[in-house]
Amino acid sequence: MGDAMTVRNRRNNGVQERIKELILERGLDAGDPMPTETDLMELLGVSRNSVREALKALQAVGIVEIRHGFGTYVGRMSLGALVDELSFHGRLSQASGARSITELVAVREALEAGLIGQVVEIADDTDLADLRSVADLMAAEAAHGEVSPLTDRRFHETLYRPLGNDLMLRLLAAFWDAYDRLAADLPPIGESASEVAAQHREVYDAVAARDAERARRAVTVHFTGIRGRAPGPVPTP
Repeated sequence: MGDAMTVRNRRNNGVQERIKELILERGLDAGDPMPTETDLMELLGVSRNSVREALKALQAVGIVEIRHGFGTYVGRMSLGALVDELSFHGRLSQASGARSITELVAVREALEAGLIGQVVEIADDTDLADLRSVADLMAAEAAHGEVSPLTDRRFHETLYRPLGNDLMLRLLAAFWDAYDRLAADLPPIGESASEVAAQHREVYDAVAARDAERARRAVTVHFTGIRGRAPGPVPTP
C-alpha cells in the first residue's frame, strides 16, 4: 500500500509540474483563465482524476484558483498558507513552551528595523503627509483611551508603502496577520494608549527629519512593548 501511495504521489507531483510549465509556456498571468479540465487531460495525457488532484494541490499553495461554476484561473500571490502555518505553530508554542511566537516577533522587528532606512531615503512629501495623518489619528484615539489595532496596522502599512516592493509588503502583512491571530491569547500590552501613540509619532518625526538612525531606534523602542507580550526573551536585531 505504501508503494502504491508513493507512486500516486509522484504521478500527482508530475502533473502539477507540467501544469506549472504550461502556465509559463503560454505566458499566462495572475487572474488569467486556465485551460479546462478536458483540455488539460488532452494536453497532458492524464485522467480527469489526476488533473483534479493536481489542481487542488496547486490551489492549496496559491498557484491556481478554482472558481466553482466559472473555471480555473492562475492564482494571485498570497501568503495565506504561511500565515496559517505560523499562527498554528504559534498556538502550539503556547502549550509546549517553544519559541515560535518570540521568533515571529524577532523576525518582524528585524524586517521593519532593517527597512526603515530605505523609507527615510525615498519617502516623499505625499508619503510623509499620509503617515502624519495616521499618526494624528492614533493620537486622537489615544486621547479616548485606546489605539485601534486597525489604525496601528494602517500606520505600519503606510510607513513601508514608499518601498514599492509588493513582495516585501505582503511578507510584512503575513507576519502581522499571524501575530494578530495569536494576540488574543497573549498577555495584555504593558503600555498605555498614549505611549503607543507617542512611539509611532517618534517614528514619523524621525522619518520626516530624514534621520535613519533615529528612525531605527524608534522602531526598536516600539517593539519593546510587543516583545513584552511574547512568552520568553526575544533577541533584538
